[in-house]
Amino acid sequence: MALTTTISVQMDTKDKEKVTAILQKLGVSMSGLINMTIKQVIMHGGIPFDVALPKDDDLLKYFTEKELEDSAKELAYMEKHLDEYKSYDNVNDLKKALLNDD
Repeated sequence: MALTTTISVQMDTKDKEKVTAILQKLGVSMSGLINMTIKQVIMHGGIPFDVALPKDDDLLKYFTEKELEDSAKELAYMEKHLDEYKSYDNVNDLKKALLNDD
């Protein structure tokens, strides 16, 4: 495949860091992802995945509004205090910790 054009994409810095980390684990470059996505759009004749806002009422089937609010607050706290939580470099260490109730 001969590359004949260049595109430039503006994105949030944190989003780029997150997606780059995921793609590195998958062995895919950002350029590779963009090219794959474009090929899929061509093959499907449209966006190859659902693009929709989540329905709030779907979550309310399973959780109360208070539970959702409390969860959002807890997640916000966790993001700001990551050093207070254990982390694992691989699934095996995580499994071991879970099975040993560490």
